[in-house]
Amino acid sequence: MQEMEINLTVNKKKYTLKVPVNITLLDVIRERLHLTGTKEGCGKGECGACTILFNGRSANSCLILAPQADGAEITTIEGIGSVEHLHPLQKAFVEEGAIQCGFCTPGMIMSSLYLLKENPHPTEEEIREGLSGNLCRCTGYAKIIKAVEKASKEND
Repeated sequence: MQEMEINLTVNKKKYTLKVPVNITLLDVIRERLHLTGTKEGCGKGECGACTILFNGRSANSCLILAPQADGAEITTIEGIGSVEHLHPLQKAFVEEGAIQCGFCTPGMIMSSLYLLKENPHPTEEEIREGLSGNLCRCTGYAKIIKAVEKASKEND
């Protein structure tokens, strides 16, 4: 198996890794860096469970080969808050009961983070559109939308 050395910054920490050329960024994040908040749902870019910020933009890490991340700046769910100091989105998801089983939550929060960065005060329709690449099997989305709306008010 051919390998390649890559340099990347994940949650503001620099890494140099030797990786197989066919490994996904998702696998690097979970298996090499042990950041397990980013989930694999479908492995095909359809569910959004693996959503991260890749050079400041929302991206499905299951669709990015690790060599494509050479030189990239990546933010995962672990990079935005902690148990002691929740990010406003994380806090809103908890307060609004938008977490249910929690499997989709990291991807939902990362997509919401990008949405609010681009549009600090989205309408309900814009939130629905912004989260359209993220699937949830538990909540019916109403609580998730309310959580994003609540977090957007923190931007005031």
